[in-house]
This record gives sequence, C-alpha cells and structure tokens, in this order.
Amino acid sequence: MSDTFHFTRRGLLKTSAFAGAALATPHLFTRNAFAAGEAFRNDPKNSATVTLGFNVPQTGAYADEGADELRAYQLAVKHINGEGDGGMLNTMKPLALQGNGILGKKVDYVTGDTQTKSDAARAAAKRMIEKDGVIMFSGGSSSGVAIAQQSLAQEMGVVFMSGLTHSNDTTGKDKRRYGFRHFFNAYMSGAALGPVLKERMGTERRAYHLTADYTWGWTQEESIKNTTEALGWETVNAVRTPLGAGDFSQYITPVLNSGADVLILNHYGKDMVNSLTQAVQFGLRDKQVNGKDFQIVVPLYSRLMAQGAGENVQGIVGSTNWHWSLEDEGSKAFTKSFGQEYGFPPSQAAHTCYVQTLLYADAVERAGTFYPPEVIKALEDFEFDGAGNGPTLYRGADHQCFKEVLVVEGNENPSSQFDLLKVVKQVPREQVMYDPSIFGGELGPYKV
Repeated sequence: MSDTFHFTRRGLLKTSAFAGAALATPHLFTRNAFAAGEAFRNDPKNSATVTLGFNVPQTGAYADEGADELRAYQLAVKHINGEGDGGMLNTMKPLALQGNGILGKKVDYVTGDTQTKSDAARAAAKRMIEKDGVIMFSGGSSSGVAIAQQSLAQEMGVVFMSGLTHSNDTTGKDKRRYGFRHFFNAYMSGAALGPVLKERMGTERRAYHLTADYTWGWTQEESIKNTTEALGWETVNAVRTPLGAGDFSQYITPVLNSGADVLILNHYGKDMVNSLTQAVQFGLRDKQVNGKDFQIVVPLYSRLMAQGAGENVQGIVGSTNWHWSLEDEGSKAFTKSFGQEYGFPPSQAAHTCYVQTLLYADAVERAGTFYPPEVIKALEDFEFDGAGNGPTLYRGADHQCFKEVLVVEGNENPSSQFDLLKVVKQVPREQVMYDPSIFGGELGPYKV
C-alpha cells in the first residue's frame, strides 16, 4: 500500500528532513515538595525507563480503529524518545517535552486487547498495572470500555488517558479524577450537526433511530434526538441493536413502512459499515417519503468507517473529531509523520490517541514528577494549540477537551480510497461547549 499512496493535491506526505526543534522553549515546574516524599504505584524513580500501557480493541467490532490507535501510540513513543521527525513535538505549544523521553527516561510500552468488551478491557488493564508496572495507560474504541478502565484507574491510582470514547457519560456521570478525554462527545456532535441538518433537510422531518445498545449509543441517540426535536423533527421510533450484530436487515425492514423520512444510524465501526450498506441495499436512499427524498445521517463518522462502506457514504453527513485533510500545522505534521511511517493517512482514532500520549508525557514534564496528583493538576485547565482542531482546553471540571468539531459528508468524487470524507464545516469550540453540571457525576479525590 505504501508504494501507491500519493496525495499530491495537498502534498501532505512528502518525504522531508527533520522539521526542526520544538517551537516552544521547555519550561519545567519545580517538583512539588509534598509530592517528593509520596510513595505511589509503579513509581519509575529507580529505573532508566518508564512503561506505558496501550489497551486497544485488537478483535471485535472496533478492531480497525484499534489497529490504527496502536500505530499512533507507537509513533508517539518514537517521537517522545527523540526518534523520527518529531511530528507534533514541532507544533504543539506550550510544550515542555525535549525529545529525550519523559523526565529523561526512555519510554517503553506494553499492549493489550480490550476485545471491545468492558470486562476484558479491565482485566487487561489490571494486568498492565500489576504485572507490567505501567505509569499510565490509554486506549479503547468503546465508551463502555473507557468507563470501565477509568474506574479502574481511579481505584488503582494510575492515570488513564482514554482513546476513542464518545458517550456523554465518560466525562459526565461516570467521570473520574484519574480519567481524561481528548475526544469529543455525543452532545458536541448534536450541537455541531443541528444547523447543518436544518439547512439541508429543513424543520419538518420524521426520524427513525437505530442505536447501538450500550452507553455510547444511548447518549448519542439522546443528544441527536434533543437536537432534531428542537428543530421541529418528530422521532418516529428508536430501536436498540446489539453491538456486533452483523446483519441489520431485521432492524432496517420496519423503517420502510414507518413513515420516517430520515434514518439516523447511531452505530460505529463495522456496525455502521454493515447497517449503512444494508440500508442502501434495501433502497432507502432511492425512496421518497412524505414528499421528501429519504435521508440517512451518521452522527459519528470516521475515515475507516467510510472506507469500509465505500460509495454508500456519498452525500451522507455526520460529525468527526478530526480529519487528516486539515491544513493547520499540527494536523499536517502528524499526517506527514504517520503517512511516512505506515503508508496511508491516520484516522481520528489514531489522532486522539497520539495526542493523548503527548499530553500525558508533557504534563509529567511540566509537573516535574510522575506523581499522579501533580500530573493530573498539570492537565486540568491546560490550554494548548498546535495539535489539530485549533486552540484546545482540557477543562478541569470534568476532564473533557474542548476544541473545534468537524461536520463532514461522504465525498461524491473521491480522489482515492482515503479521500472518502470531506469537511463541510469547522464548528468553533464555543458552539459546542456546555455547563459541566448538566451531566452530573463526581471526579473524586486526587489521592487514592
């Protein structure tokens, strides 16, 4: 694949020499005197290395995302250790990392398979903490998995930098002091999509939801319903579907006679690929209902899903956390590094996992210690730029990142197998921000 991958229209993957030193001069905080005397789990003070844990779905419905996450983690470790072209170490600011590991310690890593199952994810993470001595762990492409892991993180006093998780609950009712999310959430998808749906489809629509039956699907359905019903849309039905169902024909058939003129697929990964493909095969996109052309909406999109569904995504709108075609310096640097390493552009899952790893490492460097309470405080209310999506806030109240959200649609005239989504709107972070109290939950203590 790497022999044939070219994107001359943007020149994002040109081979080039090392891009140069980091833009920001490192500034290290003095190590907290209180923290200096504290004992904490897996303190690497007597080791020349520090170990991170990357727990991704290597099997199951979200395995494609997991594979790309792992590629990104490996690239992040390489850059933190001073290898390769440095990627976002050349664009993120402020930045304390110096390309010599974390606090001078070389970074190693171990991996696990979440299987897209909460119990399996928790068991793998526990093994990483107890057996492998990880100081931080990250990963997952399911909100159920993320919530299970950050609960474990709080119990064991080890920071969890979540991977791909989109449920409102992750930084809402199930938030934890030791868990952090860079990825956006279902509420933000609804806030970003609302104006676009109104413009394209009007205010008199009848919607039918098919929803993955777990925490992400539930909050995605709720957020999109709140958005569309505020526009004037009617919700005809909302049907829950099991994760990894494969065949969705039994769920799609009732849509045909429901009187709905919009199908909203609250599915992700291979589930979305299968449900969208089958909906198109059933002729939904060719139908007219209530005097309107039938529409399909995919609230949470990814390039990997678009690639799996192929031409079936053309013209279908949704939201995404990030896209490799963005022209800001951080996105271009990451896309170039990833493309040179693997021969194709990164997914949004890869992007969020790469950034999470750098953010943790930088927080340790700024705090001057691996002591988790101090690292957590360094992350809380941290503002940064140069990582894609514009200026970003890691809000201290709920550990949710706020940044631009992208509205995308399936490309009608793709130039390659990777060019299947196009960005139609970059929604500013102010439009998707909300009061953290609306989702409840308590972060819990710094010291555990």
